Amino acid sequence: MALVVPPPHDKKRVKVYELRNNDWFDRGTGFCTGRAIGDESKIYVESEDQPERMLLETKITKDDGYQKQQDTLIVWTEPNGTDMALSFQEAEGCAAIWDFVHRIVAHLQALGGPDDALSDDATDSFTNPLVLPHPELANLDEIASIMRTVVTTPQGRDSLSKLVLTEDYIRKLVPLVSMAEDLESLEDLHHLCNIMKILVLLNDNQIIELVVSDGIVMGVVGALEYDPDFPTHKANHRTYLKDRSKYKEVVPIQDPTIKKKIHSTWRLLYLKDVVLARVLDDPTFSVLNSLIFFNQVDIVSHLQGNTDFLEELFSIIDDPQAERLRKKDAVSFIQTCCAIAKNLQAPSRATLYTNFINNGLLRVINFALLNDDASIRVAGTDILVAMIDHDATMVRAYIFKSIQDNKTPLTDTLIELLLVENDLGVKAQVADAIKVLLEPQQPPPNTEAMARNGEFLSKLRSTAPANPQIESFIQNFYDNSANKLFKPLKDLAKRKSMADVTFQEVSLFHHLVEILMFLIRYHLFRSKYYCFSEGLAARVAQLLSCPQKHLKLMALKFFRTCVGLQEEFYIDQMTSNHLFEPILNVVYETMPRDNLLNSVCLELFEFVKREQIKPIIIHVVKNYREKLEEITYVDTFQTLILRYDQMQGYSAEVDPTSIGQDSESTPQRTNVNGNQRWQGVKEMDPAEEAYFNTSDDEDEMTNKKRPGKGAPAVNGTSRLLKNLVDYPDDDEDMMDMKVDFSENRPSEAMRTAGTNESARPAPIVPSIPPLERVSEKRRREEDDEEDELGKLSHTKRRSSSGSLASSTGSMVGSNSGNVLRRKKSFTATSRDSSSDREKITIVLASKKGDAKSKGDNEG
Repeated sequence: MALVVPPPHDKKRVKVYELRNNDWFDRGTGFCTGRAIGDESKIYVESEDQPERMLLETKITKDDGYQKQQDTLIVWTEPNGTDMALSFQEAEGCAAIWDFVHRIVAHLQALGGPDDALSDDATDSFTNPLVLPHPELANLDEIASIMRTVVTTPQGRDSLSKLVLTEDYIRKLVPLVSMAEDLESLEDLHHLCNIMKILVLLNDNQIIELVVSDGIVMGVVGALEYDPDFPTHKANHRTYLKDRSKYKEVVPIQDPTIKKKIHSTWRLLYLKDVVLARVLDDPTFSVLNSLIFFNQVDIVSHLQGNTDFLEELFSIIDDPQAERLRKKDAVSFIQTCCAIAKNLQAPSRATLYTNFINNGLLRVINFALLNDDASIRVAGTDILVAMIDHDATMVRAYIFKSIQDNKTPLTDTLIELLLVENDLGVKAQVADAIKVLLEPQQPPPNTEAMARNGEFLSKLRSTAPANPQIESFIQNFYDNSANKLFKPLKDLAKRKSMADVTFQEVSLFHHLVEILMFLIRYHLFRSKYYCFSEGLAARVAQLLSCPQKHLKLMALKFFRTCVGLQEEFYIDQMTSNHLFEPILNVVYETMPRDNLLNSVCLELFEFVKREQIKPIIIHVVKNYREKLEEITYVDTFQTLILRYDQMQGYSAEVDPTSIGQDSESTPQRTNVNGNQRWQGVKEMDPAEEAYFNTSDDEDEMTNKKRPGKGAPAVNGTSRLLKNLVDYPDDDEDMMDMKVDFSENRPSEAMRTAGTNESARPAPIVPSIPPLERVSEKRRREEDDEEDELGKLSHTKRRSSSGSLASSTGSMVGSNSGNVLRRKKSFTATSRDSSSDREKITIVLASKKGDAKSKGDNEG
């Protein structure tokens, strides 16, 4: 294939955009060239910053729908369905590339002919070009019918678009609107409205640009005022667009192209949001948004690069002789620029704000926030919020510089506005701005989850060091600004009743409590001292007595935040100031209704119960037990009372059977020694219980089978006690002896102990043989060492319990201390008032040698 036009080899500076989720994404800035390689023609865009990186490489095809918008845009669709756009810096570069693309596409279409995949009807539409009659009032019905038929196919839509642009058909239709209005022909006006809708919904960029041009826009929107779906109503679009007061040129814009784009963008926005809002489909909506976006990019790029324009604009605010209305218009113009900047890519937005700040944007914000005009305050708040959303660190740096220069910081201005502003929207925006400015560099940890796991303080200490500038800024807030901010809350101490609180005060208290909760979560240490020194928790509790429910909810949210932190400081503050009393009063006022206020209170106490926060449980039950007992429609408060009783030890006097029923974790046991519990022995495991439940007959049969292992008891004692020796800490050989003893002789010792206690009036305690028997036993068991070590893990607990059972019958006399080394003993005495029972001396061998002696009264 021979190319009909040589490609432009000179590079054109251009931005590459890609449509992602109905939003144009900036892929970068580079230089565009058209190249012909063999039979293929492509468009290349090399990166401006990295020439070796290719931002775009696309093949020119005959059916990708290339369109030229305005003078600097080329838009098309890739074969994979992705919408792409090239925004040229200069119109000449765009014209050169467009001429190259247009000639290549025309040449490809001429060589390829009609597509074989098309149907016969579609092929006929190419051979028979579309023809529309000359527009007149008499044939408007015929024109509308032809258009409705043609737009049903993609080829018909393309043919209609070309015809409308070629014959300038819309300009011929515009005069008919005035003629039909003069004749009061409502039917013709309805036909014109339908025709204009069809033409706009063709989704052709050039048609839409033509519709919003100066000479045609009034005729088009005039026809769209007569919607046949609402035959008895007429819109007033032309009246709104003709109002020249909407166009306010604060500083003259010398470039006619930029001025034209500003007017065109405003008309496109009105067309999208008002005129076509009901009938707009997704493709047309996307086309309108694309046109608006690229216009705004060009406008902002021109303004931020015009130094003289920016200096004249911002000097209006500082000019004492400037009119009040002109200053208001200047603030509104800056607000509009900041609103447009939200839709720009991050680099363009950053450049805009940097240029604005260098020319005095923050002075404009101070002027607007302190202005008497509510509309100017709203505009100033919008500018500040947009700027904080973009980069809060930049605003903090400016405030920090003002503090160092001994000037009034922006935070003080925001606080003054929050305290006196009546507009609820402005008040909410100011409160949010204060919170964002006071936000530290590190995000707050999940304090409730960390407190539950016992990791709270350790995590706080391990956080990375904060920015010293931010820390200094926050410290200055607590030193100089916090008292001014929370003064309305502190003044509640002088107030006796909250019944007469005004609507503005309710809104102010709501925002102050919200800011206070923010400080508690983010400023974990500074907020403690400030809340304690100013007594703010008690002031917040006063809000629980006001009639407004949403303010009560905010106060409850504050206390729930304090309890959720599980910090001893806040818990002490709430308990020492008796702040749970007004919360219980709210429960009394709302029970048993299932409303939000009651549910929030119940959730707070349910959290206390679930997390077992003992100081709160003790305080609440000790001081308000009677109130809690009366709240019976939920079991939360009865559980708190039960927990309190268990903490105080009252459950020890209750029948043990009932204790076993109430607590699943406590096994049912028999009282011994007058309800006195011996703390030195652990609970028995199932193996021990099965051992103690073994009958004496089974033990006797076992002894008969093993005559060498067991020996009968003599005078209440058993000979197997002669082998009882404590093994030292560091001697593994002694452990084997212990294992052998506990494994081979437990049942005999227990049977002897039981017989001794029940039948012998006075036990005779023999002396324990000397320690030399241990070495003989060790030699006997050398071959079974590995086997006996394996038994250690299974019999260790049985060993200790078996030794205890053997000792209860008869163990050790006065000479036991001379035989067993590193052994400590304690005695347990059991007395019975009805019968004179004998004393039982118990000696336990301690593995570590560090068990402490218990008194005679412990059992």
